[in-house]
Amino acid sequence: MVSRTTTKVSHYHVQKNRRANFIEEWRGYQKTVVTLENVPMVETARGTRVGVYVGADGDRPTRSMDALAHEIDPGVVSTVHRHSWDAMVLVVAGRGWTEIDGERIDWGPGDSLHLPAWAWHRSGNEGDVTARYVTFSSEPLLETMGMSVIEDAGHAPFSELAPRPAYSPEVTGDDPYARRLRRLARDQAARRSGRLHTDWDELELLPTPRGTRTTFLLDRATGYQASGISMAMFELGPGRGQSMHRHAGEAWLYVLEGSGHSYLGTEPEGGTNHPWKKGDLIVVDHFLWHQHFNDDPNQTAKVVRIHMFDSLLDTMRVLMDPMVLFEEPPEHIRDAQAGDITTIEWPEVKRPTWP
Repeated sequence: MVSRTTTKVSHYHVQKNRRANFIEEWRGYQKTVVTLENVPMVETARGTRVGVYVGADGDRPTRSMDALAHEIDPGVVSTVHRHSWDAMVLVVAGRGWTEIDGERIDWGPGDSLHLPAWAWHRSGNEGDVTARYVTFSSEPLLETMGMSVIEDAGHAPFSELAPRPAYSPEVTGDDPYARRLRRLARDQAARRSGRLHTDWDELELLPTPRGTRTTFLLDRATGYQASGISMAMFELGPGRGQSMHRHAGEAWLYVLEGSGHSYLGTEPEGGTNHPWKKGDLIVVDHFLWHQHFNDDPNQTAKVVRIHMFDSLLDTMRVLMDPMVLFEEPPEHIRDAQAGDITTIEWPEVKRPTWP
């Protein structure tokens, strides 16, 4: 058999060059802190303004998640659209509402919402100040598989919109195809019955061994059915820090309140400190050791952490086992870094303000 190629270069050299070029290109996109000032808000056809913290639609492409800011002026209702990926919403200013598959949810500062894949949704502002929220989605991951699809229906009423994609119901039988139909039907039924909204007033922050107090905003542990995206908030005491750790995969940290800095390095010592403030986004990547500090001696700092550990990282753990993809220092070092949080006078949990 005769084999021909048009590259005139061996398979080995083609792949080696492709991989090297890919890594070099993506390292050029790396930015540890994206400041609020570097996220210009631009008018869109939806009637809203949008700015890109990280994502291919700005100048900082990513591979698994993106992060965007949105603004809705008083009296504005966005167009209705849907997409093939999940998105998480964190409200940081103003009050408004979001309609998800015909269900209206009213929200205010600090609230969070889940926009399920293929769910029609639009947002509106009936107040007298501009509303602002940040979204985190799995669109980049779906794009890598050629499954990233979006559909805008203008201002059509929900009654005129097509439902989410149909799926076959459960069937009896013990053959592989029947098992697959049953498994996927149950999965879709579960995903379409998950929670959509967390009210700020429902939150309870609890202390952790890392020296912070934390709470889930959106997670499967609290009834959400997303594509692996998890959103939690941690609070740093005045002048205190979180213990060090590292993990694979992308993780975003949105600064909801306060100012401080983050240490990132390939080793526990000798890395770089990166300052941050309210409205900035901290990007943790490349399996770096990292530790976050509150530089204000009087006020706490609140940081919202977003990652895809329940899907992407779990897959990576299986593929790379026995390599450890999440690591903390020994408990005596962790506890020394975290300090005694029983001495912190935690303030009442109040809704965030803007700016």
